[in-house]
Amino acid sequence: MRTPHNPFKQALQEGRRQYGFWLGLCNPLSAELLGLCGYDWLLIDAEHAPNDLRSVHAQLLAIGNTPSHPVVRLVEGDTALIKQMLDLGAQSLLIPMVETADQARALVAATRYPPKGVRGVGTALARAAGWNQVQGYFADAENELCLLLQVESVRALENLKDILAVDGVDGVFVGPADLAASMGHLGNPAHTDVVNAVETALKTIRAAGKSAGILVTSKALAQHYEQAGAQFVALGVDTLALAQQAKNTLDNHIGEAKPGSAPQGNGAY
Repeated sequence: MRTPHNPFKQALQEGRRQYGFWLGLCNPLSAELLGLCGYDWLLIDAEHAPNDLRSVHAQLLAIGNTPSHPVVRLVEGDTALIKQMLDLGAQSLLIPMVETADQARALVAATRYPPKGVRGVGTALARAAGWNQVQGYFADAENELCLLLQVESVRALENLKDILAVDGVDGVFVGPADLAASMGHLGNPAHTDVVNAVETALKTIRAAGKSAGILVTSKALAQHYEQAGAQFVALGVDTLALAQQAKNTLDNHIGEAKPGSAPQGNGAY
């Protein structure tokens, strides 16, 4: 039994684009369902969605039954929480609200065992190490870990080149929503100033030899950001998709239904 391979990290290293989808429902069944839809990666959100260690664990197991790769976004870059997520078996982490190179260095250290870092050793209790049944875990863990940092403020963009120079950072994700707020355009991530800033950031990230990521639900804007260098691109959010489809179904029925008309189909799925 060996440490699981991280195909998402390998794809990024090889320059292949990876399409993802955001998970906020905190449910292993919906996570598994979406994992069978063809996305390369699924983001388990523990920053804004009400996920905890147990719900993240359940979704890691569920996505493990699919071709998709799970990425976990933590609520913050806390060293102890990073240790818990790694021990739980998460191999790809997205850390929000990173603004300085010092933060980036601390986050890299939190993901590495001593002497390279400060990650605590407790493999007998860790699912990631197969509870001490994974051979060579200490030697392989770092190579299969993918650390993604999220920049989403004016200050972060000012320090972007310094953040990118930190060894151990695999990729940088640009957060348009918080960036828009930081730039004075709260609720309008498609504002021209924000789009231009995101485009510049994506190009800077790729020029530094790192992978660049983004979440964008507009097809036209997604394609624009891909041309600017976005490599791992999230195209939707489960909560939005469910709400939009449910509303469309109701609106279509109310708008099209006519008194006395016969139902179409047998309603089976």
